[in-house]
Amino acid sequence: MPYYRQVGEIPPKRHTQFRQPDGSLYKEELMGQEGFSSDSSLLYHRYPPTAILAADAFEGAPGTTKVANHPLKPRHFQTHKLDTTGADPILGRQPLLANDDVRVSYAVADAASPLYRNAIGDECLYVEDGTARVESVFGTVEVGAGDYVIIPMSVIYRVVPTGDRPLRTLAVESTGHIGPPKRYLSVRGQFLEHAPYCERDLRSPGEPLLVDEEEVEVLVQQRGGWTRFVYANHPFDVVGWDGCLYPWVFSIHDFEPITGRIHQPPPVHQTFEGPNFVLCSFVPRKVDYHELAIPVPYNHHNVDSDEMMFYTGGNYEARRGSGIEQGSISLHPSGFTHGPQPGAAERAIGVDFFDELAVMVDTFRPLQLCDAAQACEDPGYAWTWSRKV
Repeated sequence: MPYYRQVGEIPPKRHTQFRQPDGSLYKEELMGQEGFSSDSSLLYHRYPPTAILAADAFEGAPGTTKVANHPLKPRHFQTHKLDTTGADPILGRQPLLANDDVRVSYAVADAASPLYRNAIGDECLYVEDGTARVESVFGTVEVGAGDYVIIPMSVIYRVVPTGDRPLRTLAVESTGHIGPPKRYLSVRGQFLEHAPYCERDLRSPGEPLLVDEEEVEVLVQQRGGWTRFVYANHPFDVVGWDGCLYPWVFSIHDFEPITGRIHQPPPVHQTFEGPNFVLCSFVPRKVDYHELAIPVPYNHHNVDSDEMMFYTGGNYEARRGSGIEQGSISLHPSGFTHGPQPGAAERAIGVDFFDELAVMVDTFRPLQLCDAAQACEDPGYAWTWSRKV
């Protein structure tokens, strides 16, 4: 994270005696990235975070069977056809697209998830609809539609749906770390003036979350598979922490769009970056105001990337007539030039404002198709540019 936080009780000096009311020492846990040469946080536990009673292979994790996008073509996936009941936001994830750097899944959940730790990389959860409470060793944050939730690698957390509607989430699981683009930050990590969001827009846990339980299960995802640990005490026993590594939330509705006289390129929408991929936010905004402007995108081919777009609100003008709807995902792969649907350019001339909401994931290695994507694919999408207006 780009800035320091302090929550709960901590001693004046790091790695010094800090005693509980009964006189025993609190147990320190230093969580750090890149061999403790990058961001870290120091947590103070009531019980040893190392005390486990059992470790067993766990076979109930979401499976990922991947096939190449072959024959190569643009694709459209209708995620709302994947609706389920009784699922939770972790084990209920249905993998859609994946490569060696990132996996994108969709979940419709109405039950609380188990305690979970992703030991492979950071996660970004985007809330399409519903509300939830995200609980972790760092505390609690409440989230709702439009929120991005960044969960750093190896943080123990769970997601508890709240409210009357199912919780719909798009999960982006990386093999490394996810954060703001470096060009948005100063050398000391402060958001710069040209960044489309800043520290004031971020939310994170504000107080400790203490749970008194014994023999508590935690599921851990690691490169070798999933493990079910039984901890002697509940991991939510942290009385205080400080540092720059913790879960945080940013709402897509707080993204400030960058506009211009003529159409702006996709990098102006960038929100986060991860290893060999970026995430972008397309939000309601004023559009191009040159007297001869064409507000929708020109035909384009990002030769280094596959482009995945998740349509999560409003009307995406460039895709009108293609079958794209709420919850749709389009995949435009490298090797295919894509652009607005027939008639979209002419219709957009003179328009002042676009009411659209979408999350884009651009990957620098090809995305492969998982079972859930194939199950909800619209087979006619690739031919929609050939239709007569």
